[in-house]
Amino acid sequence: MRNTERNSRQINIGGIRVGGGAPVTVQSMTKTDTRDVAATVAQIKSLEKAGCDIIRLAVPDMDAALALGKIKKQTKIPIVSDIHFDYRLALEAVRQGVDGMRINPGNIGAKYRIKAVVDAVRERGIPIRIGVNSGSLQKDILKKHGSPTPEALAESALRHVSILEDLDFRDIKISVKSTDVKKMIAAYRILAELTDYPLHLGVTEAGTYEMGTIKSSIGIGTLLAEGIGDTIRVSLTGDPVDEIDVGIKILKSLGIRRNGIELISCPGCGRLEIDLMKLVKDVEDRIAGLELPRPIKIAILGCVVNGPGEASEADIGIAGGRGKGMLYKDGKLVRSFKEGQIVDELVKELATFAEPAS
Repeated sequence: MRNTERNSRQINIGGIRVGGGAPVTVQSMTKTDTRDVAATVAQIKSLEKAGCDIIRLAVPDMDAALALGKIKKQTKIPIVSDIHFDYRLALEAVRQGVDGMRINPGNIGAKYRIKAVVDAVRERGIPIRIGVNSGSLQKDILKKHGSPTPEALAESALRHVSILEDLDFRDIKISVKSTDVKKMIAAYRILAELTDYPLHLGVTEAGTYEMGTIKSSIGIGTLLAEGIGDTIRVSLTGDPVDEIDVGIKILKSLGIRRNGIELISCPGCGRLEIDLMKLVKDVEDRIAGLELPRPIKIAILGCVVNGPGEASEADIGIAGGRGKGMLYKDGKLVRSFKEGQIVDELVKELATFAEPAS
């Protein structure tokens, strides 16, 4: 399923299309010191393995900018440089071969500096992300609105956009992030009405894994369900690989990303006659990294009341209880077996999906 409800224009970030009906992509940001090339490359490779589509790197100084080329040579996914204030860092990032740039033109000073950056990225076909956060709005906009309101966030973003448009540059995507989920949703809705630039969704400083997942799922998920959003970043305190995992799950839950295996399971209740938590964990461990030619939905249910019916709705369903498991495929009961054989039988059945059609 593609994001087709909002007809945004399309940009290209190192061969990855964003907007214009392209699949919604999942991004993250490295949390290593960019100047430490080995550590940064190692983290990017772990993110590549997790399914990250685009990676952003902080560029706080010239040493970090000069490291970008070395990092890029050792990694595969598109690299976006994250730069604030110093246009010289942006120019060096371009020379180092970055695929995208996050920079707010209104924050880098004189017009000749802005033009130098625009000329450089235009020549290399590098898009710019304008990223506005509720904690870094311009003073006059804050004074006008009284606080970081959704209207303030949108106005700030559009002010930066107008600077680039005045230089006839429109290879742009926009983000308006806030820690307040309602404000974030409202700000993106405003932009979706006022512009056709692709939108990068995110709740900034969302928090630790548990709270950050909840806030991001609500904020990003609400907008995606409305057809708003072309690329996403889940911001979590901790390992950035978790951000990719949550981001992909958000897309899968909405049917936007339909590759790989979707595992669903019941919450459990007093009717359980099987160790459901252990069973689900064992299945997750066995299917991790398994590549299949089409999306597969697996349902694991531990209830003899609803289990058979729910299991029959999935590509493969397991209904467990009373010491045995029943395997359903495409809505039909295929076979039953002992409880201890459930994981092996499920993996065996998944193998049939990997086999080429005769």
